[in-house]
Amino acid sequence: MSASTDDSRVARVIARFEHLTRADLPRLGEIYTEGALFKDPFNEVEGQAAVQAVFAHMFDALDDPRFVVRDVIVQGDQCLLTWDFLFRFRRYRYELQTVRGASHLRFAADGRIAQHRDYWDAAEELYEKLPAIGVLMRWLKRRASR
Repeated sequence: MSASTDDSRVARVIARFEHLTRADLPRLGEIYTEGALFKDPFNEVEGQAAVQAVFAHMFDALDDPRFVVRDVIVQGDQCLLTWDFLFRFRRYRYELQTVRGASHLRFAADGRIAQHRDYWDAAEELYEKLPAIGVLMRWLKRRASR
């Protein structure tokens, strides 16, 4: 674990995220409630099966995906994690990519995640790294900054 905490709920979640494999997906119910809400720039889903499907898609679309948690802030039933998400584009076989982001988690009384919201800039962190779209995104970014 890159970041540490004395909170056992948070430590369990960080350990699961940082070592997540496709084989772990059926056990996501150990850290997510049955009706867990999950939202990121591409998804907004409810329920363990839907959260599992989001992570399954990640493994389908990318090679070597993994999270490295950098910072942890815990207050009551909430937690903020900052992280680096490392992966390789399966389709394009490029070098290792990094997306930097944060997760806001809200825990249920049983210590599992009831709400999970990811924050990261899809344009800068993802689209600019794609071959054709990246050229356009970088051009638009330069034009907007003038």
